[in-house]
Amino acid sequence: MSPSTEASKLPHSILIVGGGVFGLSTALALSRRHTGTITLIEAAPTIPNPHGSSVDSSRILRADYANPAYSRLANSALTQWRSTPWGHDGRHHQNGLVLVSSTATGHEYMRRSYENVKRLNPDAVQELPSAADIRRVVPGYGVGSHVNGGYVNWDSAWGNAEAGVRYAKKKLDEMGRVRFLVGQVERLLIDEAEGSKVTGVRLSDGQTLSADLVVLATGAWTGKLIDLRGRAEATGHSLAYIRLTDEEQRKLNDIPTLLDFSTGMFIIPPRNNELKIGRHAYGYRNPTIINHPTAPGKIEVSLPSNDAPLPLEGQKAARAALRGMLPALGERPFTKTRICWYTDTPEGDFIISFHPEIKSLFIATGGSGHGYKFLPVLGEKIVDAMQGQLDADLAALWKWAEKPLTRADGSVATVWTEDGSRSGVKGMVLAEELAKGDGINVSSRL
Repeated sequence: MSPSTEASKLPHSILIVGGGVFGLSTALALSRRHTGTITLIEAAPTIPNPHGSSVDSSRILRADYANPAYSRLANSALTQWRSTPWGHDGRHHQNGLVLVSSTATGHEYMRRSYENVKRLNPDAVQELPSAADIRRVVPGYGVGSHVNGGYVNWDSAWGNAEAGVRYAKKKLDEMGRVRFLVGQVERLLIDEAEGSKVTGVRLSDGQTLSADLVVLATGAWTGKLIDLRGRAEATGHSLAYIRLTDEEQRKLNDIPTLLDFSTGMFIIPPRNNELKIGRHAYGYRNPTIINHPTAPGKIEVSLPSNDAPLPLEGQKAARAALRGMLPALGERPFTKTRICWYTDTPEGDFIISFHPEIKSLFIATGGSGHGYKFLPVLGEKIVDAMQGQLDADLAALWKWAEKPLTRADGSVATVWTEDGSRSGVKGMVLAEELAKGDGINVSSRL
């Protein structure tokens, strides 16, 4: 049976593996559109999973994308965040977003992003052609001499990501259509007699779960269950936090988010006297040798390292960003640091598709560090894809790549996202960076 035939009708029993943004949004859409049974299994005993990517204090909510398909979809999500209960109780703060850059690649991404959001919301978007213009529109930010322009979009916002995930789980509990289980999925159950068809999953304790359709919404851990080499890579990205006084909190409460495409660094307005400094760049790989359940023998995959300390390199980058963007706080000690794990794809596109070779297996991953903002609308698109009804532009972006990325010698290549939004050093390995310095001393002034 071809994926297109398989997609025409939802099967009776559906098992979703993973309780993050992709899994919860899929469960919400299925709860509205599916009459059969829906089971969601999560490795952690709680949702949100404390090791998941969207358990943090804040995420940027923006339609500022170089690709118009993402701009349109994000704009529809922003409408939900802004005008429905999705955005209540601190889950939506419309403070604006300032994007700046000095590099040619970042400048091109920013130019196309500006054109897209200007078409969507012309009155909310203002070009800032020089560093002086940026300082005038958003006083208080230190904009370095390397910055040669940008723009501000006052329709952009930020949201409490952990609260958003909790709200999605609460909605599902109220709907009462999904059975939630706790367990670590170790491998897919594949019936070769049926022509490589998934029949369920095996858990780490030996138990098995059966389903007519298995949905892998396992984020950066997906490479452990299916072979994603050359298609997606788990990469770790640095976050650092400082404490503020009450007066500092009041002063910075309503500043816009600042994202510098030339460094990848960003600062989101503080809440509860805590300010976050993050980096959206190429990140760290964590190569791990495993016996892979869907590939012959042992292979190397990059997988998350839970609770790994932030390397000194990442701490220094956060310190430099703080000194440059908010110089008055430039020497404030970090109270904590964290590594946030993305599932990066070659061009930052999601992978939302039936597996081309394993029947009854649907993939919903590849968030590439920008999936959270779509939480109110993503699940509908995922179920559209299951039923073969997904918009053509999104279907083209989210399809399973026919061939993995390869090197000149034909071997499978490492995936680094090249969508124009990334910057900094490419090729960093977590263990190597940790070996270079003290990755635990988060309070150092660096």
